[in-house]
Amino acid sequence: MADSWFPRWRALPPSTEARVVNIDERLPGPQMIAMGVQHVVAMFGSTVLAPLLMGFDPNLCIFMSGIGTLLFFVLVGGRVPSYLGSSFSFIGLVIAVTGYAGHGPNLNIPVALGGIIACGVVYGVIGLIVSGVGTKWIETLMPPVVTGSIVTVIGLNLAPIAVHGVSGSNFDSWMALVTVLCVGAVAVFTRGMLQRLLILVGLLIAYAIYAVVTNGLGMGKPIDFSIVTNAAWFGMPHFMAPSFDPHAMALLAPVAVILVAENLGHIKAVSAMTGKSLDRYIGRAFIGDAIATIVSGFAGGTGVTTYAENIGVMAVTRIYSTLVFVIAALIALLLGFSPKFGALIQTIPGPVLGGVSIVVFGLIAVTGARIWVVNRVDFSDNRNLIVAAVTLVLGAGDFSLKLGGFGLGGIGTATFGAIILYALLRGKPVQEAAV
Repeated sequence: MADSWFPRWRALPPSTEARVVNIDERLPGPQMIAMGVQHVVAMFGSTVLAPLLMGFDPNLCIFMSGIGTLLFFVLVGGRVPSYLGSSFSFIGLVIAVTGYAGHGPNLNIPVALGGIIACGVVYGVIGLIVSGVGTKWIETLMPPVVTGSIVTVIGLNLAPIAVHGVSGSNFDSWMALVTVLCVGAVAVFTRGMLQRLLILVGLLIAYAIYAVVTNGLGMGKPIDFSIVTNAAWFGMPHFMAPSFDPHAMALLAPVAVILVAENLGHIKAVSAMTGKSLDRYIGRAFIGDAIATIVSGFAGGTGVTTYAENIGVMAVTRIYSTLVFVIAALIALLLGFSPKFGALIQTIPGPVLGGVSIVVFGLIAVTGARIWVVNRVDFSDNRNLIVAAVTLVLGAGDFSLKLGGFGLGGIGTATFGAIILYALLRGKPVQEAAV
């Protein structure tokens, strides 16, 4: 397997359904296609939702997720099973640099694209360094207390945006709460694949309720389905060129820190599931994700990252063949060529999208806390306590700093603050916590 860039995928007979399918193995064609479809469904909710929350064209972002996954596959030589979809880590800062109101197209996307490209470049440099010297320095610089704090801050910083977006009218606020209940009900009362698609299924249920209440009963703003009727079945994605604003680039470049943490966690998780260390591919994985983000930025798409949803699918099916992700990427490309599919996404009502945002932003915040729990971060150590406490308040309070023409918003100050503060305090002896 190590003699060539790509594995020589060994074909397995259909009778091996119960066994683990390794990275360098493959099932018969129909089963592989079915698995590819399942991975597309798994990533679909998040990869569509993230661009909608930032005002990007979701059709184009689905298309670029396919492109990004194929680029990643080539860079890692087909050795790391992963799907690359739109990253939620960019949402807060993209909204900040573009002044996006939370609904409809974002008119300042080119400014964000320049920042996304800058982030990809920084990410790529980190990947090159890791390829040369390994990952030990990343784990030293960003231990779980730091990465958990940064991820939590992203969710907390976005909270006011989600609430403000559904406060336009009493009807909008109630529909947002109905949406939250729909997602919560799917998360708690369903099982299997439905539960794994809680955001997508909850959104569809809330969408149906909204349509009945507005289009059927005449309450609130009805859904306009004419854009779907008038859209063509097939057409080219609407690409967009970036503009390079130094301020936006400086704000978005630090998101590379989050992408590094996400990708590193993904590879560690897959290694644990397969029982095979993939550490030697971490540098190439970073570079692959970085190039995919840069290409997406130049085309008009969001930054991309590895997806936990697809880890869940692999854990359930025990199928790790990297060829499955090639099939999933090709399916995403086909969806990207359908304007009718994109028009259907655009009919999602603002209150429904806002309700989903409340859940998603909350889940981002809780994910950071989960990093602390899983890694058993010791908050009796004053170093950990101070780093987490200061980071959370800086981010949630949107603390900003300006040095001449350079400025950092809440997420930026929290990210750099967590890394620098931990580095400054890590040499101190452990003391008992004050509280």
